[in-house]
Amino acid sequence: MDLIEQLVAIVGSDNILTAAGDMAPYLLDWRGYYRGAARCLVRPASSEEVSAVVRACAQAGVAMVPQGGNTSLCGASIPDEGGEAVLICLSRLNRIRTIDLDNSSITVEAGCLLQAVHEAALAAGRLFPLSLAAEGSCQIGGNLSTNAGGVQVIRYGNMRELTLGLEVVLPSGEVWNGLHGLRKDNTGYDLKQLFIGAEGTLGIITAAVLKLFPLPQASATCWLALESPQAAVHLLGDLQSAFGATLTACELISDVALGLVLKHIPGAQAPLAASPWHLLVELSGPGEAGALRSSLVSFLEKMLERGLIGNAVLAQSGEQARRLWALRENISEAQKVEGVSIKHDISVPISSIPKFLERADAALKQAFPGFRIVAFGHVGDGNLHYNQSKPEAIGNAAFIAVQPQVNRIVHDIVHQLGGSISAEHGIGQLKREEILRYKSAVEMDLMRAVKKAFDPKGLMNPGKVL
Repeated sequence: MDLIEQLVAIVGSDNILTAAGDMAPYLLDWRGYYRGAARCLVRPASSEEVSAVVRACAQAGVAMVPQGGNTSLCGASIPDEGGEAVLICLSRLNRIRTIDLDNSSITVEAGCLLQAVHEAALAAGRLFPLSLAAEGSCQIGGNLSTNAGGVQVIRYGNMRELTLGLEVVLPSGEVWNGLHGLRKDNTGYDLKQLFIGAEGTLGIITAAVLKLFPLPQASATCWLALESPQAAVHLLGDLQSAFGATLTACELISDVALGLVLKHIPGAQAPLAASPWHLLVELSGPGEAGALRSSLVSFLEKMLERGLIGNAVLAQSGEQARRLWALRENISEAQKVEGVSIKHDISVPISSIPKFLERADAALKQAFPGFRIVAFGHVGDGNLHYNQSKPEAIGNAAFIAVQPQVNRIVHDIVHQLGGSISAEHGIGQLKREEILRYKSAVEMDLMRAVKKAFDPKGLMNPGKVL
């Protein structure tokens, strides 16, 4: 049998796509930036089927590209244009396997939507805290493969911190069952950490044991007007001192970013008068919502007296809180409607956020006059989304052509400040050459050695990361 016949025998003819038109939605990334080709798309329904598919491809010497919700912003889940690779779609691996309340853990398959995991945890009276704007379309396998962070990292951590164990199909087709719900295991290398953030280049994650947390009994959400990122960093320290682990999220938003949401998202309304910067703050924890809001009001009054904030609005209901969060979560969608832009997902030490914005803004405005900077992100962990475009979409084509020069300016400043050119989106195709400038030869040799040890034939998601 040829390879496609073997794959049909494994998953059935209904779960193999070969026609270009049928595969087209899977071969274009969310941004419309990368378009690839594949010999076929296969949709296995279990880790056993994934194993058999990978084994068949490995024996045939055919490259494999795993794909989850295809929400990658760096082209990690799109094959190259050669058309020889097999695209392995994991959306049918969508079962919640077990919930262990006494261990505060949930075991889920890689194709589960993040939203489905939220709902399963909630039904069991627990919280899975990873929170992303794409939760209705992104899948757990992709969240793991990019070490997703989201808006609650300040309290709960990235996917690395939220993961207890993994099940992984290796490039040979062998299955590593590391689905252990252990919080302490000091028996050698922590293998699961090699696959988290590896973007499918070392193997295909098929299931995971994830941490659950108690459901917060109360929450309080406010939107603040600020004069500067420096004020946001100072305010973050004050919030942490006043509320400790109750501080769940702290999101910095420029007025330009908010303006795009107000322009393109129906029903969006500005919470306050125009201000250069905004901070969206959420507290959550035990107790009563009224008491938590009262504590927040007292805190905000002190900050107003000190001049750290210019104005504030406090959500009085869950619906009002959702409306405030929608302003933050729709920034990327509003940018997509506005048109193509140059995107950066960087991190610097929290104390260096103001310095980065000041230096990068000045350098870019000098090199490329007359363009717009859209800045927003997670001030609580130093991760900023820092994007550029022309104010008028018609001028973007020429501007996008200078992306390498823009990247060099931004990334050099990030590197000078001891930061990272990719905080939570990964490397994919977008930054695989760029990291060579910022990682040492020793680091790159170590990464290549790990890749060669796991995937000596180079068949697992080739051309990504390395």
